[in-house]
Amino acid sequence: MTVHLEVAEGVGTLRLERPPMNALDVATQDRLKELAEEAARREDVRAVVIYGGEKVFAAGADIKEMQAMDHAAMVLRARALQDSFTAVARIPKPVVAAVTGYALGGGCELALCADYRIAGENAKLGQPEILLGLIPGAGGTQRLSRLIGPSKAKDLIFTGRQVRADEALALGLVDRVVPADEVYAQAHAWAAKLAQGPAIALRAAKESVDTGLETDIDTGLAVERNWFAGLFATEDRERGMRSFVEEGPGKAKFL
Repeated sequence: MTVHLEVAEGVGTLRLERPPMNALDVATQDRLKELAEEAARREDVRAVVIYGGEKVFAAGADIKEMQAMDHAAMVLRARALQDSFTAVARIPKPVVAAVTGYALGGGCELALCADYRIAGENAKLGQPEILLGLIPGAGGTQRLSRLIGPSKAKDLIFTGRQVRADEALALGLVDRVVPADEVYAQAHAWAAKLAQGPAIALRAAKESVDTGLETDIDTGLAVERNWFAGLFATEDRERGMRSFVEEGPGKAKFL
């Protein structure tokens, strides 16, 4: 298998393993969707790390496979391609991308599906599809522009240029830059900390933010309002408020 789901300490790691560059062929896309949906429904997975290994995150789609596809074939495949990435974006739990080496094309689009991105100092990110006479097809035109703004997204998409970790950080394309050999450990630590938090409230927070970005503010406020009130029916809310009153802030245990 080209993608694996490994679970430890409440953290599920979606590990890409298709040497040498983790090219995202059709089989890998389908397996990614399958495991993202598994991570979403498993109760022992409370946060997720997406990781490609120590040397490369994912260098993009399998170009040789795509070259053999004509218009009719891609009309049939394009939706499944997007759906595999959307399955990652819709995991209702905190998701962090641990990016080392190249995250290009589909690799960059996969990182965009995470809630938070930790990159190694050796990382290079970009959307080079224009250099093939294409545009990003797995969400890049939509998620990148929402993340860093339309002008900066257009610069990367129009030119196809790669950015190093420091520029990616300045653009807001990644959230933290660390030594390459610390990427996975720091990503796992971020996920593990949140895995100890209130699962339903974290789900509510993620859905409220994501829905708000895709709709008008009144609809977003309605989603927030409904989740906020609904959380008053949860055991975690009772535990969190009781701990605050009796012990002070930040000491509640939710597991």
